[in-house]
Amino acid sequence: MATAAPLSASFELLDDRIQRAIWSQGWDQLRAAQEAAIPYIVGADRDVIIAAATAAGKTEAAMLPALTHILRRDPIDQVIIYLSPLKALINDQFGRLQGLCETLEVPVVAWHGDISSSVKSRFLKDPRGVLLITPESMEALLCTKGGAIPSLFGRVALLVIDELHAFIGSERGKQLQSLLHRLDLLLGRQVPRVGLSATLGDMRLGADFLRPGQADGVHIVSAPTGGGEIRVIIKGYEEPAVLDRKKAQEPVTPAYIAQHLFDTLRGSNNLVFPNSRREVERYTHLLTKLCERAQTPVEFWPHHGSLSKELRADTEAALKRKEVPATGICTNTLELGIDIGAVKSVAQIGPPPSVASLRQRLGRSGRRKGEPAILRGYAIEDEIAPDCDVDVLLRTGTVQLAAMIGLALEGWFEPPAAGGAHLSTLVQQVLSLISQMGGVTALQAYQVLCTPSAPFSGVSKADFAALLRHLAAKELLVQDSAGTLLHGPVGERIVNHYSFYAAFSADEEYRLIAGGKPLGSLPVSQALVVGQRILFAGKTWRVDEVSDRDRTIVVSRAGGGAPPLFAGDTGRVHTRVRQRMREILAGKVDVPFLDAQARDFVQQGCRSYRDLNLSSTVLLDTGAQIRVFTWLGDAANEVISLRLLQAGITSGLAGVGLDVQKDGMGPKGLSEVLAELATQPKPSVEELLAGASNIEREKWDWALPTPLLCRSYASVRLDVQAASQWLEHFARRHPGDA
Repeated sequence: MATAAPLSASFELLDDRIQRAIWSQGWDQLRAAQEAAIPYIVGADRDVIIAAATAAGKTEAAMLPALTHILRRDPIDQVIIYLSPLKALINDQFGRLQGLCETLEVPVVAWHGDISSSVKSRFLKDPRGVLLITPESMEALLCTKGGAIPSLFGRVALLVIDELHAFIGSERGKQLQSLLHRLDLLLGRQVPRVGLSATLGDMRLGADFLRPGQADGVHIVSAPTGGGEIRVIIKGYEEPAVLDRKKAQEPVTPAYIAQHLFDTLRGSNNLVFPNSRREVERYTHLLTKLCERAQTPVEFWPHHGSLSKELRADTEAALKRKEVPATGICTNTLELGIDIGAVKSVAQIGPPPSVASLRQRLGRSGRRKGEPAILRGYAIEDEIAPDCDVDVLLRTGTVQLAAMIGLALEGWFEPPAAGGAHLSTLVQQVLSLISQMGGVTALQAYQVLCTPSAPFSGVSKADFAALLRHLAAKELLVQDSAGTLLHGPVGERIVNHYSFYAAFSADEEYRLIAGGKPLGSLPVSQALVVGQRILFAGKTWRVDEVSDRDRTIVVSRAGGGAPPLFAGDTGRVHTRVRQRMREILAGKVDVPFLDAQARDFVQQGCRSYRDLNLSSTVLLDTGAQIRVFTWLGDAANEVISLRLLQAGITSGLAGVGLDVQKDGMGPKGLSEVLAELATQPKPSVEELLAGASNIEREKWDWALPTPLLCRSYASVRLDVQAASQWLEHFARRHPGDA
């Protein structure tokens, strides 16, 4: 049978059967990432990072040559392990790979908490083909099948880590590094690793993460972004001032934004990011009501982590259907690589959590050939009133959104926070290692987890010994007469619970039940009473029953209601963003993508910046407080706040700086304190955090001795160097006077 001309030299490296499958899909060429990556992966003999924009074909760039590699053996007896941060992404990849793998007669298995035990048992009896798995499920395998891992995974050819950038700088990322390291030790060899990532900026950080201590051996494939057309607009909306605070109600501006979204997005596929689960519920409800009022089918679908998997799947399916328009109202659950097809535009309500996050979101649009990427930003500002906050005068919400979009368009985004110690996860990994090995000596545990090539290489033997003693005091560990570490009574109870395998903490939540079917969950912190109306999944519900014992809330359809509260971190702002905000307010950077109202907001902010003389003023008396304009990121501002706390002064983070409680002290007195802090020796992180509360942020922080807890917290959340430089600069310019 005649065959078409080859697509390229890289195409010719693929197995004939895969080539035929590609032709049958109508591909006329490989994408840039695929063309560049295939030669380095097909041999399964090196570590590789494929860095490219969303929808650049990274998964195929890894999986097609990986499948080619295992197809060279007949019968197929090797395994490709694909690790993903999301169960939904695993399900999505399973659907994408299943047809091809059936044609190739390569088994493909999805493995996570929702997969039946019979499917998992079949794989364990005949471990070959493609295994799609989460880090948590891999942790469970190491704990429960530790002795069998060499036989189960002895023929692993490649490890593919999807969304590598989403792991870097997190507890799950450190857990992943530890799992990969432990797997290599069990198999007695280094299994080649392939990381798939959005462009990381400093790719060396990605290589260091993928193969700690051996980054020079990681080959990096960085595909061009394509440089397609991008259309951007920021629309401004002003929330009327509430003169009587006692009569304050729900904000009115979201209704106007919802109307604009309804008028603009109907008839096409889009994504809307309102930044929180609460706001997802608010906007889905408003848009659903507009559809009902217009007597048109509902086109707006919610998607966030507290919805049931069935409801999230409904939204994903709606977005994939090309014949019926659908818009997802979502959190970052649709920011990663779940295949929902091309969307026409992306809407961002308020500043995103980070520039990197915005870049991921924008990458969802403009994927069809010849179509531009479209980003609509919505900026909400309170009406300026006589007693309004300085942030209202400066219009910081609009300015921050403009700064972040501008930086994203220039190709800048936050470097991955790769230097975190993540010692909470070290506690988990010690307990996990005991499960895997049925007991371990202190020296063995240290060699596995803390030696130079290990994930916790910054932990000294003395620190590790202190940690073990502390874990023993907490009854997480015991040591038998032979020196073997075993689980203590508390440790055994925790390790035997399914929640142990996750390195991150999750709030205990109540299940929401309607008509006997689960809708999703709400955190315990959300106080609910019978008869209350809430919004969930874009609909209004009446709370009929609350069971603390069963952790369930029974609801039925009703009218009225308000979106429930959800816990969650909104993200930490980088110093570069704050610097760009200042450049905009000082008139040094033009922002061309503003509508008339947003332009008015920026001009108002610029006037306030001039009127307050913020080009030189650092300390501003705002009444009961003094605003300190540092123009630093949150990590540096928190250090300055802690230094002030050491000096007996109460302060808190406030946007571009700090708000300091006056308590009888004026700007001149505060200036003297700040100048004095610059002359003092830099405190250790333990000294810095001595008076701080709420630094137990991660799942196992409660089990860390204080010095290690402080070190772990500081390594992730504090920028001591930037704070010290700012204090020194302040002291030079303001030696004791305001």
